[in-house]
Amino acid sequence: MTTQQLIDQIKKKKSFLCIGLDVDLNKIPKHLLKEEDPIFAFNKAIIDATHHLCVAYKPNTAFYEAYGIKGWQALEKTINYLNENYPEIYTIADAKRGDIGNTSTMYAKAFFEDLGFDSVTVAPYMGKDSVEPFLAFKDKHTILLALTSNEGAFDFQTKSVDGVELYKQVLETSKSWKNSENLMYVVGATKAEFLADIRKIIPDSFLLVPGVGAQGGNLQEVCKYGMNSSVGLLINSSRGIIYASQEEDFAEAAAQKAKELQLQMAVEL
Repeated sequence: MTTQQLIDQIKKKKSFLCIGLDVDLNKIPKHLLKEEDPIFAFNKAIIDATHHLCVAYKPNTAFYEAYGIKGWQALEKTINYLNENYPEIYTIADAKRGDIGNTSTMYAKAFFEDLGFDSVTVAPYMGKDSVEPFLAFKDKHTILLALTSNEGAFDFQTKSVDGVELYKQVLETSKSWKNSENLMYVVGATKAEFLADIRKIIPDSFLLVPGVGAQGGNLQEVCKYGMNSSVGLLINSSRGIIYASQEEDFAEAAAQKAKELQLQMAVEL
């Protein structure tokens, strides 16, 4: 999917909501455990109930890998279902990959070619040759971890080297990489006060912003400092939407929570 196609969907739906599909079998409604593939059954119901309210879905691959081959098959069925039934939806493999060049190429092939995701999250720590293999794929995006929403982000990301915070160095350096126009960046909603400085470095890039909802991020603050002329934001909510109910009405409850966020987003557009 091109960036412009994503922007068009945001304008059409009056939404820049991304829903995280982080499926924990201990948290899904008990009646689904009787299904042949409870993970896919859960995802399908959530997707069918919320697709008109969001522009992206983000499965975190750890929640699938934890269940072995059955989990990976459920992930494959989920992405195939999205691509076949809702091709306008932007898809993010939250895999946080990144390794030496030939390994990164294989990771990219796995998510872009085999599974058919539109984007994948990548860790920048190993530098240019670990990221550029992902950037080489046409109409695919690499979402670089810049400033994350977790408490440990302050261990390294905000530390200064020669007077410049590490996350700012990551942002500046990444702009020089080949096909950098295919980059997006992860910036946690709990770090909204940093967004003004981030926008000075990457004014036009899309930001994937987790942390709204269960982690306490504020949507209005993120929009105030992070929105650009093309919106430039994908606001992710996972637990706050998909686990709104553990009863048989779980999909309807998820849709209600998604609707609440979508209406807030419509006001900001």
